[in-house]
Amino acid sequence: MKVLVADKFPAAGIDALESVGCTVVSDPDLKDDALIAALTDQQPVVLIVRSTQVQQPHLEAAPALALIIRAGAGVNTIDVAAASARGVYVANCPGKNSVAVAELAFAHILSLDRRLVDGATDLKNGVWNKKGYQKAEGILGRTLGLLGLGGIGREMIPRAHAFGMEVVAWSRSLTPEHAESLGVTYAETPMDVARRCDVLSIHVALNDQTRGLVDAGLIAALPDGAFVINTSRGDVVDQPALVAAIKTRGFRAGLDVFLDEPTAGAGELDPGVFSHDGVQGSHHIGASTTQAQTAVADEVVRIVTTFLNEGSVLNCVNLAEYADATHLLVVRHRDEVGVLAGVLDGLREAGINVQEMENVLFKGGDAACARIQIDCAPDGAALETIRTSSEHILAVGINTL
Repeated sequence: MKVLVADKFPAAGIDALESVGCTVVSDPDLKDDALIAALTDQQPVVLIVRSTQVQQPHLEAAPALALIIRAGAGVNTIDVAAASARGVYVANCPGKNSVAVAELAFAHILSLDRRLVDGATDLKNGVWNKKGYQKAEGILGRTLGLLGLGGIGREMIPRAHAFGMEVVAWSRSLTPEHAESLGVTYAETPMDVARRCDVLSIHVALNDQTRGLVDAGLIAALPDGAFVINTSRGDVVDQPALVAAIKTRGFRAGLDVFLDEPTAGAGELDPGVFSHDGVQGSHHIGASTTQAQTAVADEVVRIVTTFLNEGSVLNCVNLAEYADATHLLVVRHRDEVGVLAGVLDGLREAGINVQEMENVLFKGGDAACARIQIDCAPDGAALETIRTSSEHILAVGINTL
């Protein structure tokens, strides 16, 4: 099975993929048209990316492509809808970089409080200003507000408690009981978090529901002098509203992500939001630790190995939660060649569509059972056609779903 790696990926991970029988082609610099050319030339079955964009033209260039793996959390760099339309699986590696991102988020919190970036820059420029930098507030007793309690958000909690911070949190799935078990204060809405925290840290995936989640209204609800930490995605935050609060209300911001973020690994940058006093940035490196990348690579290898050996996809994000099936056709049969072909021919002749199906074998290997989800009930004639399609059919049943 051919695997194309179009991003940075640990050498040990490539070795592991090759050890399970994959032919691996790796080029971390493949982007845009170069990626289209590589897909056209290589025709991989599996594509592995991190920050590389995978869009409709890339999918069209690779008819053999069956699986795209994002070597990280989230899949916002992949056109999932286009992949789904072509029957291409999309998987990711959730939770494997949670500790790394939480560590960076806390580095930003501590650095903002102590103004470490500004102070270090002054020292590099030969400026001594001990008086100006000895006015930190300290974070003991302050309240950390969390938007999102996935793997990263949950990793923030023990770190906040270790520094003596209170934690108030919101997540779509969070309940008061779960909040209590985590040792945090439950917030019913993101606005409730903003009204009750001193430091807001954002840990939600980017989707239609979270785009612009931290809007001007939510920013207005934060107290003067609040810290805003964003290690999720730039589009989650109304950046102009945040800049206005930095200018007029003493906000500080630690941003690992931002609007109009470059896609290249290196180059020139309009400083934009980072030109404002009170803003410190990092280069979208939240997951970029050796520990995190090793864990992600191990998970990628696990996904590929399972797909190679079993045909199933771990951490798949684009399978339908519910099929449109209305009935379940159950066919017990001898394990002989052509039995299921006859069953499917009978369904086709009746104009009945198969939504999902599985066929399981009984011990001894003599008999099997096919469970076929279909979009309508077959009439008596269709059932009789299926029953008589092979002498090896033992029984046929139909159940309403």
